[in-house]
Amino acid sequence: MYPFIHIGHFEIGTFGLMLWLAAVSGCWVLYKNFQRKGVKADAINVTALATVAGIVGAKLWHVFESPHLLMQIPMQLLLDRAGFAWFGGLVGAILVLMWQGRVAKIGALGMLDLAAPAAAIGYGVGRLGCLLSGDGDYGTPTSLPWGVSFPNGLVPTMQRVHPTPVYELIAAFLIAAYLWQRGRVDKPLGQITGEYLIWSGLARFLVEFIRINPRIYFGMSNAQIASIGSMVAGAVLVAWAQRHPRTQAQIRSRKPVARAVSG
Repeated sequence: MYPFIHIGHFEIGTFGLMLWLAAVSGCWVLYKNFQRKGVKADAINVTALATVAGIVGAKLWHVFESPHLLMQIPMQLLLDRAGFAWFGGLVGAILVLMWQGRVAKIGALGMLDLAAPAAAIGYGVGRLGCLLSGDGDYGTPTSLPWGVSFPNGLVPTMQRVHPTPVYELIAAFLIAAYLWQRGRVDKPLGQITGEYLIWSGLARFLVEFIRINPRIYFGMSNAQIASIGSMVAGAVLVAWAQRHPRTQAQIRSRKPVARAVSG
């Protein structure tokens, strides 16, 4: 693994490099979604703000997961290159995307729906940064032929372990492809976002069974508890969207909304 790339006197962290690539990949997907839906918004600006909010949210969530360490070594914990929590990043990005949806006059849920496939792609590519840096996001020991070791990682291990970032990359790309296909036809506002929360939450919940995160509540990790919350929120949002079937096209054309009959 290569936590850092050395070019003369310069040192580039592979995690940061992959984070940049994740933002670029997500931006391209978001731009293509804006294009196919006829939305006149700046994909670069939207992605940049959401990425910054996601990084800040991920760091703060990780920091406040260990309040005793925060009291002992606050600056070291805040400035550490490692230590980012997926759920904190998700919350931070969602809040900023909702605000930007209102600014762009497509609505908070409209922006979230359009950004869902991009978020899945960005998350998957970003996970490669964890793999390259060996920052401790790998899995438990395994004898499977694709098991890898991280002797030079930020959190080194000589054992062959599950490359869980690769599993998450594959899951993220499958989720992104599914959401992109679902978005070909206008869905009720919030449905695509709800489906993203369900599928991404499920993927994270399952991969945690073979990750090295400590078990805290009922034999589950913090990430699994957050994943359950994500899936519940997604299911509630899908149910709400189906009862309030307003689409992005209707918002843009300001057409009257007809209520759906459940069943």
